[in-house]
Amino acid sequence: MKKDTHVKTRIVQFDVMPGRPRINTDRMLKAIRDARTDGVALLVFPEMAIPGYLLGDLWEQQAFLRQCEACGEEIRKASDGLTVVFGNVAMDWLKRNEDGRVRKYNALFVADHGRFIGPEQSPYPFCIKALMPNYRQFDDSRHFFDLRKLAFERDEAIDHFLTPVNASCAVLGCILCEDAWDPDYALSPLGRLSQHQDIELFINASASPFTFNKNHKRNRVFSAHARQLRRPLIYVNHTGIQNNGKTVFTFDGASCVYDAHGHAVRCPSAFDSQVLTLDIPRAPDTAFAPPETPHHDGVDDLCDALCYGISRFLSSCGIHKVVIGASGGIDSAVVAALFRLVLPPENLLLVNMPSRYNSATTRDLAADLAQRLDVPYVSIPIEDSVALTHRQIDGLRLTCPSLPAGLTLRLSDFMLENVQARDRSSRILAALAAAFVGGFTCNANKSELTVGYSTLYGDLGGFLAPIGDLWKGDVYALARHLNATTYGREVIPEGSITVVPSAELSPQQDVDKGLGDPLIYPYHDRLFESWVEWWNRATPEDILEWYIAGELEQRLHLPMPIKDIFPEAKAFIADLERWWNQYQGIGLAKRIQAPPVLAVKRRAFGFDHRESQMGAGYTDSYLNLKAKLLN
Repeated sequence: MKKDTHVKTRIVQFDVMPGRPRINTDRMLKAIRDARTDGVALLVFPEMAIPGYLLGDLWEQQAFLRQCEACGEEIRKASDGLTVVFGNVAMDWLKRNEDGRVRKYNALFVADHGRFIGPEQSPYPFCIKALMPNYRQFDDSRHFFDLRKLAFERDEAIDHFLTPVNASCAVLGCILCEDAWDPDYALSPLGRLSQHQDIELFINASASPFTFNKNHKRNRVFSAHARQLRRPLIYVNHTGIQNNGKTVFTFDGASCVYDAHGHAVRCPSAFDSQVLTLDIPRAPDTAFAPPETPHHDGVDDLCDALCYGISRFLSSCGIHKVVIGASGGIDSAVVAALFRLVLPPENLLLVNMPSRYNSATTRDLAADLAQRLDVPYVSIPIEDSVALTHRQIDGLRLTCPSLPAGLTLRLSDFMLENVQARDRSSRILAALAAAFVGGFTCNANKSELTVGYSTLYGDLGGFLAPIGDLWKGDVYALARHLNATTYGREVIPEGSITVVPSAELSPQQDVDKGLGDPLIYPYHDRLFESWVEWWNRATPEDILEWYIAGELEQRLHLPMPIKDIFPEAKAFIADLERWWNQYQGIGLAKRIQAPPVLAVKRRAFGFDHRESQMGAGYTDSYLNLKAKLLN
């Protein structure tokens, strides 16, 4: 039978619900019915489309695995009349993983007219993921047996298993997500597959979380792959949100098809369930997509990811109402503006909690924000309750047999700053959220989280840190974007953008006198970013080497000369060690107890940035450099 010159193909970018195989399978079955009606020959779903991807140790429950397997059988039976490619967990119940549990594979199944077909020489009727990401949030090697291990176990060359799948519609080269991101691996699955000249179409099924500007890199990589292969390449990805307990990830989809010249045809919308249907030519080296200008993510993409993540997280937690502590500053204003985009006004409550140290300026800004957003607002002063705590604790005398002279407790001014912060969150916000039948937010940004510039059980409380992956400079940029573009009017008062950032917990933080946070955000943002987000993360040793060499401004992309901030080396070193000690010390202890962070950047706090409490350390080289510089 002569094959058509084109393959009518549909890729399905859909909201994969983690840990809900029945919901996902029902959606896939409907898509199969629609595809059959529309005469589609090849239907492609993402990686782990049935179980979801970030599931923690749910992978250890055999009842869950059996349901995923049964759902896969439903897809096979429904594939009569077309070819369906989908990701699922695959089990070999007679073998074990290296942890002693049942053998599991991250697999790509090809259901071809009612039967599963695998690579030509595979012992299984499915394709097995070869490269297991084991960095950032990924934990594949914890749960799955990979193709490289299988080849070793069976004493076969891996090329024996990296072979085409001969489907009715076309000869397919099937890989999973990381298998196309291979520069740092000793194996290139795509390269091995490309040796088979009869492959007509390559498929990469992925479960790839949104990270700012990652799509630009992926477009470069996949476009180059398609050009080198001289074949079309399908990329299909999840939408929705998934998490690993401490970090919440959005999935934007961004699915597309690359032609043999590397040009891309995209699904219409990110962060939305979409299908893309097109006729893919069989002839190699055939162009069918117009050239496209590469997209670099901007503030609008960050805004979209945050709003999408907030909306989906609220839905997954069953939270319909939210209380936000509105200080009058930039962070709480941006959080309020974001939540107002996803909640009706009556489901959002802003509260200002002034003490004697809060200026009329910020109080008025908080009230103005609520009016501009058209949401309920209340002011609840904390002066009396803080004074009560002070009376109850300060001067309290403790006695016991081992303390014959007794012990008197004192609350210092610094301790009273934290008492204020805890009174706001642990008392007022928690009680208001209960009365409002909702939750309350954590308004901390990434700069503050890095060095623990927040109060444990105080402003670090809340059910979600929606801007916890944004540096302070990102928060300012987002505020401008929300006013100018998203809302098209000034919903965040200009005063909240221009007022000096301040916790307003003492006379030394009087915003009307220009007094505020000890962080110099343009500099400290870039410094902290080098510690947290760089792939090869910087340390004080690197920072001091660049400072001595006069390269610090260039390395950190600083907007000002470092000597404008620290005229002398002694002050520079004192500041560097202050914040490094905080980052590795009390800041880390606080992050462990912080709310989940909504991830949008290269490395978010939580299980995307894995840390051990060891205290701050310095290399011998750093200490030698410091001694030479100061002497």
